[in-house]
Amino acid sequence: MRALRVVGLDEDGESVICEDPENGERFTVPADERLRAAARGDLTRLGQVQIEMEAQMRPREIQSRIRSGASVAQIAEASGIPEHRVERYAYPVLLERAQIAEMAQRAHPVREDGPDVQTLGEVVAHTFGMRGHEYSEANWGSWRGEDGKWVVQLTWQAGRSENRAHWVFHPGAHGGTVAALDDHAADLLDPSPNRPLRTVRPVTELAREALQLDQQAQPVQERMEEPVAAARPEAPSLDLDTGPPTEPAEEPVAEESAEGATAEAAEDDAQRKAEPRRGRKSHPIVPSWEDVLLGVRSHR
Repeated sequence: MRALRVVGLDEDGESVICEDPENGERFTVPADERLRAAARGDLTRLGQVQIEMEAQMRPREIQSRIRSGASVAQIAEASGIPEHRVERYAYPVLLERAQIAEMAQRAHPVREDGPDVQTLGEVVAHTFGMRGHEYSEANWGSWRGEDGKWVVQLTWQAGRSENRAHWVFHPGAHGGTVAALDDHAADLLDPSPNRPLRTVRPVTELAREALQLDQQAQPVQERMEEPVAAARPEAPSLDLDTGPPTEPAEEPVAEESAEGATAEAAEDDAQRKAEPRRGRKSHPIVPSWEDVLLGVRSHR
C-alpha cells in the first residue's frame, strides 16, 4: 500500500487532491462524510455513514437497476458502494440477461405474413455473410425496459463505426418471437438486394473493367491482323494460256527464259523463306514460274 500526502482541495471543493511523493502521481478522494469522520478518527460515525449508504441502495434495488441495463460500475459510482459488493447482488441478474439474449437468438422474427421459419440468429448470420461482416465478433445483450418487455441488442463493428440494432423479445412457444425496434434491426431482417455493399463493390468494379478491356482487345487484335494479311505480297496473276506451241528453232530462247525464271523463282523462294511464318495455314500454294513454264507441279 502506497502512502499519499494531501495536496489540497479541488477547484469544486468536493474532492481532496493527494499526491504520491515518489513519482508525483496525483489522486482525488471525495470529500464526503466518511472522509471527514475518518480524518477525525470518529469510528462510530464512520460505521453509521456506511450503514446509511448501504440502506440507500438495497440489494433488490441493485438487481432492479442491473436488470434495467445498468452496469456494475455505474451503480458503484452512483451509490458509492465498492464494485465487489455490487457484483455480489448483480451476478444472478447478469446471468439472467445473458440467458434472455441467447433465447432471443432462437426466436422467430415477425414479418407481414407471420413469424419467419428461420430464427433471428440464422437471419442475422446470413445478412452478415452477404455483407462480409464477422458474425462471431458481434455481441448480444438484453435488458428489461420500463414497460416490462425484454429488449435485445446486437452490437458489431463495421470499419470504424460501431452499429447497434434492437428488437423486442416476446418469450413463448417454439422459441418466441422478436420484432424490430429501429432501422438497423429491420435492415438486418430484410436487407435490400439493390444496396451496394462496401465489401463487394470494389471486386465487382474490377471484374467489370477487366471484361471491358477484354472486349476492347478483341477488335484491336482483328484490325492488327488485317493489315498484316494485306501487306503480304500478292502473287502475280498467271495466265496459264501459253499461246500457240513454239517452234523447234526457238528452243535456245526458251532455255534462256527458263534459266531466268529459275533464278527469279529461287529469289522468290529465298525471300519467302526469310519472311516470318504467319499464323494462317489455309493460304493456297502459289506455283513458281518454273512450274508454270514447264507445265509441272512441284510436290511441296
